[in-house]
Amino acid sequence: MYDYLIVGAGLFGAVFAHEMAARGKRCLVIDRRNHIAGNIYTKEVEGIQVHEYGAHIFHTSDREVWEYVNRFAEFNNYVNSPVAVYGDELYNLPFNMNTFSKMWGIRTPAEAQRIIAEQIADLGIGEPRNLEEQALKLVGRDVYEKLIKGYTEKQWGRPCHELPAFIIKRLPLRFRYDNNYFNDRYQGIPMGGYTAIAEKLLAGADVRLGVDYAELIAKEPEIAKKTVYTGQIDEFFGYCFGALEYRSVRFETEALDCENYQGNAVVNYTAADVPYTRIIEHKHFEFGTQPKTVISREYSAEWSVGAEPYYPVNNEKNNALYERYRERAKTRPDVIFGGRLGLYRYFDMDKVIRAALDAAGAEIG
Repeated sequence: MYDYLIVGAGLFGAVFAHEMAARGKRCLVIDRRNHIAGNIYTKEVEGIQVHEYGAHIFHTSDREVWEYVNRFAEFNNYVNSPVAVYGDELYNLPFNMNTFSKMWGIRTPAEAQRIIAEQIADLGIGEPRNLEEQALKLVGRDVYEKLIKGYTEKQWGRPCHELPAFIIKRLPLRFRYDNNYFNDRYQGIPMGGYTAIAEKLLAGADVRLGVDYAELIAKEPEIAKKTVYTGQIDEFFGYCFGALEYRSVRFETEALDCENYQGNAVVNYTAADVPYTRIIEHKHFEFGTQPKTVISREYSAEWSVGAEPYYPVNNEKNNALYERYRERAKTRPDVIFGGRLGLYRYFDMDKVIRAALDAAGAEIG
């Protein structure tokens, strides 16, 4: 018998396994996929570390988490500075003075603030009734039409006026020339990829890949004293209250016989007539100089039971449904639910590590 059966070899499960193994606990980590590291999985193609499930840029203001993750990898000084393509126009992200200067031909923060304020006033929106009105009231017409509307509709698969306002609580406007997407103190990409981090974290545990949790438990119900479950909480309980909703993502990845395809790691395509949301050029995460390059086009997709879930749809209906599952989970003190699927919440990587460390700490007492 193991002390812990950890379902999911992603970041939460790997950190928890490492902490428990360091304290002499026997851990078995299983995953349905044929690889470890979950959605942060990277593999080498043409000498380039390819982010198989979308771009993952590590950023945090939690110094303890930063020092923790640096025990398992050396991070470079990559700064996330995406650009957005709208038709023939190119804009810097996040929305900052470089964006506004290109959009309106102005130079000063005062000019940008005046234009945005005038556009918001002209719209005369009271209490926003939907995402479209919420965004317009925050950033005005031009920024919304060119950089938010099409991209958001592709992400969610429905018009902005049909989406709830609370999805966009705030849209940060920077009135300075600063293309650094994140405000966090620490940022970078692990040199050599994320999979190597997961390998080190899981070194003290037994790992079985291509294993389904339900099938394993049916055969070996007493395999562990306690379970850490990072899969879908609704699936764990047999969808007894109904399925929670997610958005999924489809990737088209190809190696190209050129040295540099787009000149930046992340390029968003914000117009509705472009089917993909963004193109990732993986070599630029590590300042690669390889003679070839690898790109991935990302397509947002509807999700159904059996498909790969990526982003929880945290609207009122789904949050209420999740609360029912959360109450049900209290009847299983032998199970720790964690990660974005187990807790039905989107997490940045640093928050996943923090949650896993806290869960391990609670077990240690």
